[in-house]
Amino acid sequence: MNKLKETVVKYPQTEIWNDSCAEKELLYAIANGAVGATTNPVIVYHVLKSELNKWELEIKRIVEENPTASEDDIAWEIIELLGTTAASSLLDIFHETKGKRGRISFQVNAKLYNDSKAIIKQAVRLANVVENAQIKVPTSKAGIEAFEELTYLGVSINATVSFTLSQAIAVAEAVERGLNRRLEEGKDISTMNPVCTLMVGRLDDYLKAYVDCNDLIVDPACLEFAGIAVAKKAYRIYQEKGYRTKLLIAAFRNHHHWSQFIGGNIILTIPYNWQVRYNQSSIEIYSRIDDEVEKEILSQLLTIDEFEKAYATSMPEEEFQYYGAFVRTMNQFLKGYDDLVTIIRAYLLEK
Repeated sequence: MNKLKETVVKYPQTEIWNDSCAEKELLYAIANGAVGATTNPVIVYHVLKSELNKWELEIKRIVEENPTASEDDIAWEIIELLGTTAASSLLDIFHETKGKRGRISFQVNAKLYNDSKAIIKQAVRLANVVENAQIKVPTSKAGIEAFEELTYLGVSINATVSFTLSQAIAVAEAVERGLNRRLEEGKDISTMNPVCTLMVGRLDDYLKAYVDCNDLIVDPACLEFAGIAVAKKAYRIYQEKGYRTKLLIAAFRNHHHWSQFIGGNIILTIPYNWQVRYNQSSIEIYSRIDDEVEKEILSQLLTIDEFEKAYATSMPEEEFQYYGAFVRTMNQFLKGYDDLVTIIRAYLLEK
């Protein structure tokens, strides 16, 4: 038995998802115990670029059938097409678990991060593309507003572009309000599966860059545990408060981003290349979810003001979209979407 399969067999509460909608990668993940998949603009761009021969005829067909469509219109047709194809591989799991697993995450247009009404409108549309859709929205102030309303409307959300404890708590509280509103009106919530993504590796990346730019000296090994420290603290709070949102760990950079969360009632969305590396490793499979980050590591991290912001609960919602890791990641997502549109443009301009 390989390592990822052993993880979910020993600890069935620890879910593994595939961090891509690429068909080959998703099938590998499912064969090794994965029960979900996720996408974002950068993922979709790289999948389309690497599998262009497979999708080229479909792109040409969509362009031909929609002669007045914009680049953005065609891009979203392609995003939905890739997502729908991947979703079909998860449908059996979705039905067997009555919606608790077997979902694929579609991400709303990253450009809408500061407009809750626009987010809600597109999210509702995406939620109806496939029955096992889960809708990713950046955790900005507008995103928090959207999470409550979308949950109330029966949409299973995935709060993404989150790095801080303040964001994780705000997401969970917004979802609780939405779920309670549904229950007060006698609406069903049994098949809903809200999740909050903490991008642990991207927080590490940001802090490494921040330390370099500000000429700070920190043991570099400590920076590999920054995202883990925030996520473990969030996990403890989620368990204590009984939030009905599940934490999802994303942006893998080392084996700790997997091994430190084994045993938790948590989701790990792992890129294909890291799945292969983990499966070939000699890492022992046992529960580490309750292991605390070493005090020496945490004390060094807390000397970095940007980590302190992420580790505290005091960040106002208005500040979420200005936190450095949010800005850095949104710029990457927006560029990924622009790169995707550039591929589409070439087909629109063909004679």
